Formats: sequence, structure tokens, C-alpha cells
Amino acid sequence: MELNPSEAVLNNVLGTKNIADISKISGVEKFVLISTDKAVNPVNIMGASKRAAELYLQSISPNSNTRFIMVRFGNVLGSNGSVIPRFQNQIQKGGPITVTHPEVVRYFMTIPEASQLVLQAGSMGEEGEIFILDMGEPVKILELAEEMIRLSGLKPYQDIDIQFTGLRPGEKLYEELLLDIEDLKPTHHPKIRIAAVAGVKNQLVFLNKLNQLFSMANANKYEEIYNLFKEIIPEYIAHKDYIIENDVVTRVGKRDG
Repeated sequence: MELNPSEAVLNNVLGTKNIADISKISGVEKFVLISTDKAVNPVNIMGASKRAAELYLQSISPNSNTRFIMVRFGNVLGSNGSVIPRFQNQIQKGGPITVTHPEVVRYFMTIPEASQLVLQAGSMGEEGEIFILDMGEPVKILELAEEMIRLSGLKPYQDIDIQFTGLRPGEKLYEELLLDIEDLKPTHHPKIRIAAVAGVKNQLVFLNKLNQLFSMANANKYEEIYNLFKEIIPEYIAHKDYIIENDVVTRVGKRDG
């Protein structure tokens, strides 16, 4: 998504809007958006696009019979794009295992945990709520890689080397599950809490900015997409690590977090 922001906008924001609008018109009872921890203080297009989708659902929720619910969590072990299958494949090939940064940490949960918690949140959700799933303690990716090597009967740095490739564009050292401005309320489920999240202040202005965002995405205007996200999402951190020339994104420095 970082290298294809137009597609991220059209899929995550416009795609969510289209399905939400159809759900509202059709009288769908509940709509559950799977969001992400990357939507908190986003520094990348993935997080910004998911946060924009959350804001849209919050903006239409008060005037809809459909109950729009959002669920945020981190990485799901074994899912598409998970580090576990990638590490396994690298170990099978004799290494090296590639880790972006020695201090990178991530939240993890299993597929059954994710599925059950999403269903639980959907059953208790009412109107425009964002549910935060308890992910436990974050896991250091380096330690995960070392342990996977040991579980394969090998020794880290001897049988299988670990190489650091550097943080990728828009990648954080750690992910957050809650905005600084949000408060948490408990639910009857011990692993699910509700975030008291500020929504859209001016719906007309917000919708106008969204329409501009969709137009820029259709035109592949990357710089305009970044700028509009800054206007739509105040906590979105500016991409100072990029030069955009002729709509081509080039990274010029490393981000520390």
C-alpha cells in the first residue's frame, strides 16, 4: 500500500464506503469493519486509509438503522503476510532470516482468537463503536526469529544467520492500539474494550475531503493523497522520508519509529 497509495484509498476507504452505503440502504442489521493497530497515530498509508474508513462509519452511524462497529487488532499468526510462514520458509532454505530492525515489536494473536473476538465484538456492538482487542504483551520480532530457529533444532547466528534489512517505508518500531485522545471502557468480555474515540466534527467538510481523496486516487496523484490524509486525519504524521517526483515515491531516509 505504501508504494500504491491510490489502490489503498480505492480499496480501504472507497470500498468500505460503498459497502457501508449499500448496507445502510438495504437495512443490514450490523456492519463490522476489521481495522488495525496501524490506524492509531498512522505513519503509513495502510493506517491512514483504515482510520479514514473508521471515520466514515462513525460519521454515518448516528443517522442509520445499521449498527456500524469497528474492531482494531494487530498481527494474526499464520494469516496471509504473517512473519511465521516467511521465517519458516527462510529456515527451510538455510537462511538467512530477515528482520527489519532489532528493536521491532508487534502484537500477535491466533486465527481462532481473532475470529472469536471479532464475533464477540459484533454481537455486543451498538453504534459507531471502536472495539480494542486485548493482544497481550507485544513480541520482539528478533526474539521470535531466534526462537523459531531453535525450535527447528538449529542455532541462531551459527546454523541460520539473521540479517537486518532496515525499516520499510512508513513502518513503526512498535504499533499502538489506542489514540492518546481515547479512553477505554470495559465490556462484559475480559479481552474486549471500547474506545471513546472522537469522530468527525464537520460531516460536510469531511465528505468533501473524501471525494477529493477519491478523485486524486483515480488520477494517481500521490502527493495530493498524502496531503488530503493530513487534512482528514490530524494525527497522521507527515511523510518527511519521501521525495515524490512525477508521482513516483522514492525513500530518502530511515524512520526511527
